[in-house]
Amino acid sequence: MNVSVISQIEGQINRLSLNELLWLMERLAHQIRKKTTEEKEDWDEQLALMAADPDIQHELKLIEAEFASAEMDGLGEL
Repeated sequence: MNVSVISQIEGQINRLSLNELLWLMERLAHQIRKKTTEEKEDWDEQLALMAADPDIQHELKLIEAEFASAEMDGLGEL
């Protein structure tokens, strides 16, 4: 979004009454919660797709094999 659009929005906000500002804040909070939830769901979906990807699974097995010797370092699992 460019600066002039944001300035126009700010100018409109400055003309709102207290009740209108409160309503706007509630709508903004709702939109932020909605977008946060959508982004988390998208993130979870991307992780699930990666976990199911055979190439990723192969790479993880290679990494696990590379660090297998470090498993016996006496630190144990957390």
